[in-house]
Amino acid sequence: MIDRDLAEFYGVKTGALNQAVKRNRERFPGDFMFSLRREEIKNLSQFVISSKIKHAPNVNVFTEHGIAMLSSVLKNKKAIQINIAIMRVFVIVSRIINSSKDLAEKINELEKKYDSHDKKIKDIFSALHFLIKGGKKEEKNKEEIGFTL
Repeated sequence: MIDRDLAEFYGVKTGALNQAVKRNRERFPGDFMFSLRREEIKNLSQFVISSKIKHAPNVNVFTEHGIAMLSSVLKNKKAIQINIAIMRVFVIVSRIINSSKDLAEKINELEKKYDSHDKKIKDIFSALHFLIKGGKKEEKNKEEIGFTL
């Protein structure tokens, strides 16, 4: 998003927003914010109706990370509310991810536990069948030799 739109969103003047960015430049690396060149501003003004952008000396563009960072450097009430909302969402997402990992670990543990139990249960049934047959190994159908009556 461009600085003018974000200034309106946060309820501050564009100059105040850009001043806050300048004062906190280390908080806005290239993947958070970048400035458009004059040629890019002219191209942008073809798509954007505002004539203010066309003649602006500088236009800053913010990524989603930069938009979130703005909420921590601007000092008005709306920015503070947005920053609090971002932190709450972050905590909720973190809890969901952690609970998913815990659930996956528990499922894996149960799977391992029952796999070993299944083998033990099969072994018990095999042993019972062996005892029922008098302790003799199961003989496959043998051909009888000789005459039958």
